[in-house]
Amino acid sequence: MFVTSVLFIALERRFPSTSGQKFFRQGFWMDLLLYSFLQNWILGNVIQWIINGLDAAASGRLHLVGGWPLPLQAVFFLLLHDFYIYWFHRLQHRLPLLWRIHEAHHSTPDVDWLSGSRSHALEILINQTIEFAPIVLLGAPPEIGYFKALIDLVWGMYIHSNIGVRSGWLQKILNGPEMHRWHHATEVVDVNFSTKFAFWDWIFGTAYLPNAKPKGFGLVDTPGYPLGNYLAQHGYALRFRARSLTAGHPEKVPTP
Repeated sequence: MFVTSVLFIALERRFPSTSGQKFFRQGFWMDLLLYSFLQNWILGNVIQWIINGLDAAASGRLHLVGGWPLPLQAVFFLLLHDFYIYWFHRLQHRLPLLWRIHEAHHSTPDVDWLSGSRSHALEILINQTIEFAPIVLLGAPPEIGYFKALIDLVWGMYIHSNIGVRSGWLQKILNGPEMHRWHHATEVVDVNFSTKFAFWDWIFGTAYLPNAKPKGFGLVDTPGYPLGNYLAQHGYALRFRARSLTAGHPEKVPTP
């Protein structure tokens, strides 16, 4: 993680997409210490305990892919989870209750290599259990889980990074910051839900890639959101709200 972080930091300083964005921006230490380290360590152990219990209950009956070549297993699990996360991500923006646990991820007004780590604990618990349980239950070796976790880490940093990259036709296939930073932009909604493979957005009509750059990031119409408080952000998702102000709307993709 350290080497990858240094690389993205250097690229952000040298080739910024949004000029003038601060390195030690609001919430930097919260994202680094509490979300990246403490939360991931705690939830990693909880998720491992859940998956071990599921595997013990299944008694190895679901081990179906263990005989496949490792490259085929890796591609299978990458595509399987990415397809799931695309649709679950869309639902999070559509359904008010799911938006509540996704809201924290969109709360930072400065999107960078670190901001992708800011996700509510319930969101991580749901998504990473669904992501890694099939790897164990279907009989893949531990190497596949380690590979998947590494790809998640690097790609999460990359798509949020403040790097002014233009990948041309490759952006039709692999997701990058040029599309995902628009997902966090304040002036558009319901676009670019893909994580690793951009072709889900192009196939299902949610791709948005104009020549301009986003004017701003963060939450819209969410007054009083606790931007710099980890516990308050988790508690905010559980507060009673008569309705959601930023989700639950019909999906609408703007025309570039």
